[in-house]
Amino acid sequence: MEKDSLWLGSFRQPIRIAAIAFTAVVAVLFVWLVGNRILSEDAIGMHEMIRPAGRPIVQIMLFAIVGSILTVALYLSDTRGAIEFEPDGVFDIVSLVCSRIAMIMVALIVIVMFYEVVSRYVFARPTLWANELSLWIASFVFLLAGQYAMQQRSHIRIYVIYDMMPRWMQKSSDILSLFLIWFFTFAMVWGGFDDAMRRFLRMETFGTAWDPPIPGIVKPAILIIICFVALQALSNIFSDWNKSAEHLAVDDIDETEIENIRRTLEK
Repeated sequence: MEKDSLWLGSFRQPIRIAAIAFTAVVAVLFVWLVGNRILSEDAIGMHEMIRPAGRPIVQIMLFAIVGSILTVALYLSDTRGAIEFEPDGVFDIVSLVCSRIAMIMVALIVIVMFYEVVSRYVFARPTLWANELSLWIASFVFLLAGQYAMQQRSHIRIYVIYDMMPRWMQKSSDILSLFLIWFFTFAMVWGGFDDAMRRFLRMETFGTAWDPPIPGIVKPAILIIICFVALQALSNIFSDWNKSAEHLAVDDIDETEIENIRRTLEK
């Protein structure tokens, strides 16, 4: 297993065991909390999940959820997809881990929506939090997807023009792009830092019945992740600097993807 490891090496198996353990704890606590919620009106609900003070079971649940997401993301980032770039930049592993977190969050949105549908149409007990929690999670999916797109060189680039340039001109274009990204990042942090800090320090809430601290969490996250995107862009420059134009081509025919499509059509 270690020889197939991308970067974890000997830590891959312990991380896998930790991921299974955290996920099992989350599953058990989730079943227990849902069961209590169905049987008792005074049971712990989602309102208490964002206000865990004085409730050890809620704190354990939140810790287990965070541990499960991080360990699963670490384990999944140790495998490269068939159409993914080989990570060779100094910041690539961080972006890969963040991309796996985004992937897990998509699954969480599906689970939340499934729970809402069952609760609403089977038990006639619609939730007050499913829509807002989905928006909360989706905001991080959107932000982390941008970082992953930068690492995979999947951001917008006019390859019809770029591929016609000699390598020295491509490098000049990359430097100009990096300058624009860093200028935008500096402007965003300069203009939004004070507002983000105010929202974070008072943990500004959404002003609804569930009242989650979406503005207090998402606004600082925007600034942090856009800095990650800028760091990834810098990492790309160092990684690609000595590569030839042929090694930078990303619009070549992907034989693996074509084969997968062919198998799907045959079925």
